[in-house]
Amino acid sequence: MPESLGELVVKSCVLVALVVLASVYTRGWRVLRHRGYRTITGTWRLVGYLAGLGAIGLALLSPIDELADAWFSAHMIQHLLLTMVAAPLLLLGNPLPPCLWGVPPRARHALGHPLTRQARFRRMLAALTRLPVAWLIYVGFLWVWHLPFLYGAALEHEAVHVLEHLTFFASSLIFWRPIVRPAPRLHPRLHPGFEILYLVAATAQNTALGAFLSLQERVVYQHYARSTPGIDAISDQTLAGGIMWINGHMYLLPILLLLWSFTQETDSPSPSMSPTAGSNPKAT
Repeated sequence: MPESLGELVVKSCVLVALVVLASVYTRGWRVLRHRGYRTITGTWRLVGYLAGLGAIGLALLSPIDELADAWFSAHMIQHLLLTMVAAPLLLLGNPLPPCLWGVPPRARHALGHPLTRQARFRRMLAALTRLPVAWLIYVGFLWVWHLPFLYGAALEHEAVHVLEHLTFFASSLIFWRPIVRPAPRLHPRLHPGFEILYLVAATAQNTALGAFLSLQERVVYQHYARSTPGIDAISDQTLAGGIMWINGHMYLLPILLLLWSFTQETDSPSPSMSPTAGSNPKAT
């Protein structure tokens, strides 16, 4: 299907944005690394951030985007790339410090001001990224956009499609932020049990939506009943639901990492129980 002018404009804007973001981050990362800030400029952070931008490019600029207009399963993969791959990878890159140091000083102060301690934007971001609130925002957008009339509108109108992608991506950044905890740190660290429960609840709703789509015996989104080539629309819908269903298991990775981190903390010796505590001459 030939692309419309609107689609070409959107793709051009996405490409320019990805190139600019990659350039700014890489420049700032090099500046901070040269200044000796090794803890926030590990090579793995640079790789993760660039991989996150690559996942956005794969979702929005590759043939996946064209296939998404015709195949529900391809559209599902596109959304998962944005929400489950790109968003957490970008946050793992801890993007704020490198991006601020990748721009000129005047721009750095302008961009950093909304995140100072008393700034209204920072307070709003802190409210949105509390665990229950972030979960409700993420899950709410996910389910609302899968309502047939909204999903159909996104497939038929480019402006609505862009809004759909933006809200999916923004809500996923909000969702992953309390788990990844990039700068600035907006909340004290909670017990890992709460974070694990947060992710388990996300797994459950993801599985529920995937199961709902997989087990339907009728086409939920009529757009695909008219446009799916090479595979009947019900089979494509079952495949899409299965992809979402299986994707729920991706939450197991951060859950396992949280469990591993928790066991490392509990297994580490307490300062009062250190091996040298009993050998202090003043203690005898």
